[in-house]
Amino acid sequence: MSLLELSGIGHAFFGRTVLEGISLAVAPGEIVALVGPSGSGKSTIAHIAAGLEEPRDGQVARRYARHAMVFQDPRLMPWATAAGNIGFPLRLARRPRRDRGASVLAAAARAGLEAEDLGKYPVELSGGMRQRVAIARALVVEPDFVYFDEPFTALDVALKRRMQDLVIEAARGARFAALFITHDLMEAIRISHRILVLDPYGRGIAGERWLPGQPGERDDAETFERRQQFLERDALFAHIDDIDERVRP
Repeated sequence: MSLLELSGIGHAFFGRTVLEGISLAVAPGEIVALVGPSGSGKSTIAHIAAGLEEPRDGQVARRYARHAMVFQDPRLMPWATAAGNIGFPLRLARRPRRDRGASVLAAAARAGLEAEDLGKYPVELSGGMRQRVAIARALVVEPDFVYFDEPFTALDVALKRRMQDLVIEAARGARFAALFITHDLMEAIRISHRILVLDPYGRGIAGERWLPGQPGERDDAETFERRQQFLERDALFAHIDDIDERVRP
């Protein structure tokens, strides 16, 4: 049974339809990448799936126990240390104070943070370190499902790769499923088991492609070759680099 299932989702902003007939499912332990042109509604789908927005039409079935979300902007509290930001979901869940420290340390280690980083405030951290804190904050609640809303768009290529590897290893270790929103086809190929391509105008899922092997096991040459095949020989990917300059959430 799927952990997440969207059926016939439709949505509109200010009377203008931005999504129509969106249906998708994510199985336990599966990382599904959702790609599509800029402005096609990918982030809106993630927000609806996570319950941050109510759809105009359709149904969302969430069959997981706990979910977390990682955004493009780390959205850290500037007045709290890295440890305070990571532990904030535990406070919201009313986890006993005596139990929080170990959970924070474990999540921080999984996100590649050192003990000396935990006492620093966001302003003292680089962009990559802030995103590590955001990932640790998501992992601290031990979710079985994680939403990633273009989390590495603002990072340079080398740092983006390290963050992708972090997610791959975390998903493998914690065995969570994920819906990963991205406009970067290389990223989608590296990080996912399956790629869904959104219609350029948000009118359903145009198609899907299963990827051979497992995330983290595909070498760079294989990843690049598959990207070129998709872009040059697969009509499903013909519009993923288009840009819609109309304002869309």
